[in-house]
Amino acid sequence: MVAHPSSGPRTVGAGNGQIVISIHTEPQPTDLGDVRVTNRAVVLRHVRLHAPCSRADIAARTGLNKATVSSLVTELIDRRLLRETGLTENRVGRPATMLVLDGEPYAALGAQIAADELVLAAVDLGGNRLLTWRRAFATPACSPADTVAALAALTRRATARLTAQGRAVLGLTVAVPGLVDATGSVPVATELGWRDVTLAADLRAALREPDLAVAVDTDANLAVLAEHRHGGYAGTTDLVHLTGGASVGAGVVAGGRLLRGSRGFAGGIGHVGLVESGPACGCGRRGCLTALAGLPAVVGRLLPDADADGPVTDYLPELDRIQALARQGDPAVHAALTEIGRDLGHAVAVLANLLNPEAVVVGGHLAVLSPWLLPAARSELAARTHAPGAGGCRLDASTLGPTAAALGGATAALAGIESGRLPAH
Repeated sequence: MVAHPSSGPRTVGAGNGQIVISIHTEPQPTDLGDVRVTNRAVVLRHVRLHAPCSRADIAARTGLNKATVSSLVTELIDRRLLRETGLTENRVGRPATMLVLDGEPYAALGAQIAADELVLAAVDLGGNRLLTWRRAFATPACSPADTVAALAALTRRATARLTAQGRAVLGLTVAVPGLVDATGSVPVATELGWRDVTLAADLRAALREPDLAVAVDTDANLAVLAEHRHGGYAGTTDLVHLTGGASVGAGVVAGGRLLRGSRGFAGGIGHVGLVESGPACGCGRRGCLTALAGLPAVVGRLLPDADADGPVTDYLPELDRIQALARQGDPAVHAALTEIGRDLGHAVAVLANLLNPEAVVVGGHLAVLSPWLLPAARSELAARTHAPGAGGCRLDASTLGPTAAALGGATAALAGIESGRLPAH
C-alpha cells in the first residue's frame, strides 16, 4: 500500500499481526519522505514474517506497486538490511530471486536490572541472540550510582565485542522492575529500594554520551514485547506477560499495541491487594500479589531458614532447592505452592475480567515453578472470571527463560529500523 493523503485509515494484513496506518481524510500536503519510511517498514515487516519471499510476493501481499517495492528493496539491500538468497523454482511462472533479512552489520542491546543480577543481551535484526550475559549483583544493597556504573561497564564490554565483529550497536534499552516515566527516570522501584532515580540520564552520562540511543522501560513491558515477538504466543493480538522476580508486573499488549496508560504506569498488578490481612509488602500495604507470589515471598515462605546466614542476595540456589523439594513430593512445599498458585490465579482473573486477553504467560520463577503453580492458578482463574471459559484466556508458562526482559529491551532498541528509519552510515 502506498499512503495517499485523501484516503481513510487503512489496515494492512502482515501475517501475524497487522500494520495500522492512519491517514488524514481531508487533503493534506504529502511528505514523500514520511511515505517512504512507512512503506520501508511495511517491506521489512513482511520479509521478517514471510522470508524467504520475492519482490512480487511483497507487492502482492502488501498492496505496494512493483516499482515501489523494487526501489525499496534495492535501498534495503544496499544498506544491508535485506539480502538475496538465490532463485527458487517452486512457484508458478519464472523463477524468482528470494529475499531474507540481513542486518548482519547491526546489533542492539537490552539490559535487565533485577534484585539479584544484571543481564545484558544483544540481538541482530532477525532476532538472533548474539550474546547473553548474567552477572550476580545485589542491587538493593548497592546505590543506584553503583548499579549504573556496573551496567555501564557491561555495556562498554559488549559494545567493544560487537564492534570488533564489525557490527554497529544501534541502541540500548534497560528493563527495571518499577515505574518508569517518559524521560526514562524511575519514580519508584520498591524491590530495589529506588526512588526518583534518573536512570536514562545517569546511564548516558556514565557512558559519556554515547552514539547509541539509551532508553529505559519496565521489565514487564519489555518482557511482553519479547513474548509478542519471540515467545510461544508470538503475534497474539491480546497478550499479557507476568514477570517473576522480586516483584510481579504485568506487560500488556492490547489490540496489538503495548498498553502504557496515561503516564506510562500501566501494569502494576504486583501491588494490587488480593488478601486484606495478608503479608506486608515493601510498598507499605498488605496482601499485594508481590507479597504473596514474588520470589522473596516464595523463598521466605517455603525456606524459612534461607536467611539464617544473612539476607539473601542471590535467589538461584534457593529456587533450585524449592524445585528439588517439589520434585521429591514434599507435602509442605506442595501445599504452599498450591496456595501461591491460587493467589496467582486470583490476580490473573482480575486481568482476564478487565482485559479479556487471549493468553497470560508467566515468566521468571513463576515459570520455573509452573508445574506446581499453574494447576491451582488455572482452577482459580476459571472460578473467578465472569465470562464462560475464562473468556478464552489461556494461562501458560513463558518459554523465554529468565532473560526475557533483556531480550525485549534489545528488540525495542531495533524499533527505529523496524519503523522504516535507516541507520546512519
